[in-house]
Amino acid sequence: MSTNIRAIALYLPQYHPVPENDEWWGKGFTEWRNVTNARPLFPGHYQPHLPADLGFYDLRLPEVREAQADMARQHGIHGFCYYHYWFNGRRILERPFNEVLSSGKPDFPFCLCWANENWTRTWDGGETNILLGQNYSHEDDLAHINSLMPAFRDPRYIRVNGRPLFLVYRTGLLPDPKRTAEIWREAAIRAGVGDLYLVRVDRFARDIDPATIGFDATVEFAPDADAMVARRFHDGLPGFLSRHGIISRAYTQNRVVRYTDLAKSMLSRPMPEFKHFRCVTPMWDNSARRKKHAWIVVDSTPDLYQNWLETVAAQTRGRYQGDERLVFINAWNEWAEGNHIEPDLKWGRAYLEATLNALEAGCSREPGQ
Repeated sequence: MSTNIRAIALYLPQYHPVPENDEWWGKGFTEWRNVTNARPLFPGHYQPHLPADLGFYDLRLPEVREAQADMARQHGIHGFCYYHYWFNGRRILERPFNEVLSSGKPDFPFCLCWANENWTRTWDGGETNILLGQNYSHEDDLAHINSLMPAFRDPRYIRVNGRPLFLVYRTGLLPDPKRTAEIWREAAIRAGVGDLYLVRVDRFARDIDPATIGFDATVEFAPDADAMVARRFHDGLPGFLSRHGIISRAYTQNRVVRYTDLAKSMLSRPMPEFKHFRCVTPMWDNSARRKKHAWIVVDSTPDLYQNWLETVAAQTRGRYQGDERLVFINAWNEWAEGNHIEPDLKWGRAYLEATLNALEAGCSREPGQ
């Protein structure tokens, strides 16, 4: 099924054991351990999120990757944006994507997002308890981008007006992002893959014009931290919990937001003058990773998600043309963040069906409607 919007789902290539996680978190660790250990923290809290159609899969299996791509394609997803981890020449969680690249399967479009935070024990990219840290240099910039040329040359790689699409999660951590962008572009042109289409994720700084750092566009990250803070429940009895007549201690130790409030807050922001791509999330709940200070979005439903995505698709169709009609979905399979459109035992394929419905409706709806 195709639409005139290219919906790209962020994809976590984690679900397989690696030596680093064996060392840091225990032998055989994958995100599934966090997922299955999650428990409701207050009445009505949806946990654990358990997979349905694909089960507790291992991404080393090509059959799993094929099934994911088939499912995504059938529900209007144009491609996956794989998180990519590079630490001064050291890769981690690279096996699933390497096998996608080397095997040519699945035959499904993809791009990469460099998740350039430190890896820490706190799971938040902070600067304490560092397990694997970033050390930036322009020599490393060149080595990094050269390592990606085989991916950029792949015919499945997503391009914008002929240019490979490459995202960076936190450009604010780069000492000189403009020079990094120059190095990357020059290397890509020399290698014959053409100029790059560089996009910064604006989770941590929304007002930076990408042109000032040598980038082409920004993409918002949903859920946005500022929107979450603004819409967080504070004092009094939240409606979500008042239905159950209780505020639990676990509730007060975490940060709870209504899905409708989050969507409304993000949709209400004016679009900037520069190129800016919209992003939606089906749901969010990282309490599987954090028992305290988690962000928990409550009351999400497939219909509410469909309305948000449909509005964003219509805005995108009205604002952009051709290859720049891009919408991002966070995420395909972030199970430990309660953030996935892959089928679960509660909703089945309802979020996938909502995705297709939203994209088809958004492509025929006027942007202001």
